[in-house]
Amino acid sequence: MDRQIRPIYEALDTGSNKSAILACNKLLKKQPKNTLIKALKALALVRSQKVEESLILCDEVLASKPIDDSTLSAMMHVLRGLGRHTDMVVMYEDAYKSNPTNEELGSQTFFANVRIGNWKAAQQIATKMHKQFQEDHYLYWSVMSAILQANESTTPAALRTVLFKLAHRLVTSSPTPSYYTADRFYLHLVVLQELQLYDEAHQLLESEPGKAVCAGSLACDEVRREIWKLKGLLKEEGARAQERIAEAKDRNWLEFLAVLDATFSDVTSPSSDTEAAKASSAEHITKTREFLGKVVDQDGLKDRSGHLARLELEKRARQHGLATDPAAMTGLLESYFWQFGDKLCCYEDLLPYVQLDGDDFAKWTSLLEEQASSFPSVYHLFRYLNAQKLLRYNLTEAELTPERELARAVQYVRSYLEGLRFGEGFAVHELQPADDLAILAGQAFVNLWKMTGKEAYLYNAAAVLEYASTRSKRSYQIRLHLVRIYRLLGAPSLALEHYRTINVKQVQHDTLSHFILSRASTFSLSSTGDLTYSSECLESSQVYLTNSQETAEFIVRAFSSEKYTQIPDFIAFEDRLDNSLQRDLIKMEHVRMRAAHEPINNDLIDMELIELKFIFDRFHHDNRDFDILANYQPRSTRSFNEQTLLFEKSPGQGWLWMFLKIYIRAFQLASDLDDTVEDKLLIGDRPKPSSDPENKLPLKERLAKRKQEELDELTSDELSLLDYATALSDWLSPYHDYTRPPPSAVLAEAAKQTELKTGHPLKGLELPPDALTNGHSKKEEDPPAVTEPPEVVTKYFEATLKRFNEVVEGKRLLHEILHIAALAQEAMILLTVETIRFKPAPIVKINKFGALVQSFKDIRVKGAAVLNEILSTLTKIAELEGTAEGRKAFVDACQPVVDGPGLDHDFVLGIARKVTDARKQILEGVGKGVARICKNHA
Repeated sequence: MDRQIRPIYEALDTGSNKSAILACNKLLKKQPKNTLIKALKALALVRSQKVEESLILCDEVLASKPIDDSTLSAMMHVLRGLGRHTDMVVMYEDAYKSNPTNEELGSQTFFANVRIGNWKAAQQIATKMHKQFQEDHYLYWSVMSAILQANESTTPAALRTVLFKLAHRLVTSSPTPSYYTADRFYLHLVVLQELQLYDEAHQLLESEPGKAVCAGSLACDEVRREIWKLKGLLKEEGARAQERIAEAKDRNWLEFLAVLDATFSDVTSPSSDTEAAKASSAEHITKTREFLGKVVDQDGLKDRSGHLARLELEKRARQHGLATDPAAMTGLLESYFWQFGDKLCCYEDLLPYVQLDGDDFAKWTSLLEEQASSFPSVYHLFRYLNAQKLLRYNLTEAELTPERELARAVQYVRSYLEGLRFGEGFAVHELQPADDLAILAGQAFVNLWKMTGKEAYLYNAAAVLEYASTRSKRSYQIRLHLVRIYRLLGAPSLALEHYRTINVKQVQHDTLSHFILSRASTFSLSSTGDLTYSSECLESSQVYLTNSQETAEFIVRAFSSEKYTQIPDFIAFEDRLDNSLQRDLIKMEHVRMRAAHEPINNDLIDMELIELKFIFDRFHHDNRDFDILANYQPRSTRSFNEQTLLFEKSPGQGWLWMFLKIYIRAFQLASDLDDTVEDKLLIGDRPKPSSDPENKLPLKERLAKRKQEELDELTSDELSLLDYATALSDWLSPYHDYTRPPPSAVLAEAAKQTELKTGHPLKGLELPPDALTNGHSKKEEDPPAVTEPPEVVTKYFEATLKRFNEVVEGKRLLHEILHIAALAQEAMILLTVETIRFKPAPIVKINKFGALVQSFKDIRVKGAAVLNEILSTLTKIAELEGTAEGRKAFVDACQPVVDGPGLDHDFVLGIARKVTDARKQILEGVGKGVARICKNHA
């Protein structure tokens, strides 16, 4: 038998699913009741995307209640592929019940519950296994499960305490002390901390085994520090930290923070007497200053920790009004700059401490200005670079005039080109030492654009940074800057090219894809069949599929190897990715692109409606990384990130919520699915909804809500689209509700289609005999009277054209023009979605909706006329791009940066050609897309 089945496993392992199905069919003819072969065939069908056929086999195998390891393992993969995690748990529980002495089945049942986060059941199973098999690790599985159940947001406060008390009782009842391993000791400390048993924790930590474990485990030592703080032992911890710094030469920054926290413990304690506390703290500050002075003398240039700790000490002293020497901060800054100014980290190190004023500011500025602009060595270059960054950070509004800012930008470029000599001969993967000077120049030009509104300064920024990217091919900073600038300039193909060159991997898709996919539908050409941006959405979303398949297995392995310190991090990681805001922002953009590219039909509408409703029930984590983008703009202006956001707005939770409401309402009207039908036809488990009280409100009420903080994330043009879509849905709702077939008819049709595909009836449906005819039977009540469409709907396209012309005539940036054009065609698509039900002539005739359909035609005619006007204008603008005159204007605008070999006229001309060609391409593409939308939807 094994020899017969082995080829099936080999085919599955190599991805030859078709061969696996054929091999299974051959064996099933001889052994039609063999559950293992059925399970393997179901797995091959799932991997072949033949879901309906796999469901039949899956249900047959589950009904047989398998107990052998091979079948259970195969079914685990099948059920995970179908998203039926609850069924997986039931399958293992049934197998364990039928063979309760099988320890392996018990473990697998525990792991099945772990995979879906069912901690209550996991704790009960672990407790049962500990009683039965007397293994210590089962007891700690139970403890970990109790802690995880207690930490769930849905767990009531009273039950949370009970669960931690249970965990405490289990740990203390273990015959083996918890300090047997660091991870078990960690669990013990967490339980004691949560129950506020600080004395017991203190006694445990002060024991020799406790000290040994904390010395070797950062996780345990972190909990120990927190317990010390909660117990009010800041001074004791500070004394210990001083000892470790002085004697053990420990330069962990946490040790220095412990010393500083102890120094100011009197004034930070809410119960202390103010005057007495200040006097005591002043004395401690003097002692700490002396201690840190010795550390600095001892370390010299070998370590920066002591130097930074002195700056932090002075900063806190000033915050609490305990500074005794007004010039101390400036002196420490000067000392630090002279000692570490030749290191690239100097700017970031000093940034928290350089917000000076008065004499301090003047003295500090004078020191920085003394740095020579010539640099005989790379270290002099770094010192000059740090000085320029620090000077720029403290620029006042009076110093930020266009003339002076342009002079700075030009000086940054010249210094950059001079500094390139230090990178001659570097390997291709190495960064140029002078890169940050190019970034400074780019940011200065962007600031000039914000000050003057002149697009020419963005050309200069693009030219300098493009040249820098040729000298430092692996600089992600330079490329991220170019991504932002090219999106502003309406050159999305160039932005995407630089983004892809960064070679983003794995979870970075979640943190960085917003750089290219935020409002990506503005630049999408999916309506012409160009799926570049649509494919980028799908590629960036792969990490979420991987997370759902793999992270649960990491948690299982952590339990198996008793790595309890890792489990909370794995769970948090899984949760943050499963409920990632960026994940659903990408999904929303992909839906908008898909609607522009694919025919509007029931499959698209029903599939997207279900998924968007799931998203609407989620609590979201914003994992996007904006801080990765270097910011060297003055503190008196907005950051570079804020300056280069499209429309100065970052789409977030509010933006997502508003567009979800638009599309859920539109798809709801067009779909025949209600909650009853959806529950019957849904294959996998429903995702867990968030515990937000608002989720308990009826969906209709939630969709109607408008919160100002959510509206604030929309552009004015997106707000207009929201008003249009809302009015359109309100107007058409009664006609859809009247015409929609009853759930029984929808289910009957689904059952019929399933039987045609698989040859088997849809399981679990009990339908009346006349279910199929119910959808077309004459209704007792009269159809709703046809009313005129709202003015917001009838005037939308005219208002959009007026707005479009204003933006074009105002010579605004290209992305603003494209934004309005994209939203106009989106409005036409939404009209098609919400009127598709009334396309068949019999429905119109039976329900007397002739006047209603005529209203649709009138709106479409207006929309098509406006879209054709927009198409004409886009074509005219495109003709101006890519011409010799357009390239010459670009080159002429970049005269301030054309300076010597490399960054010369020919190089800038090449960039001009790339930019103008990219702009022409997107204009022509959007124009063709608008024409295609008119053809398909008008």
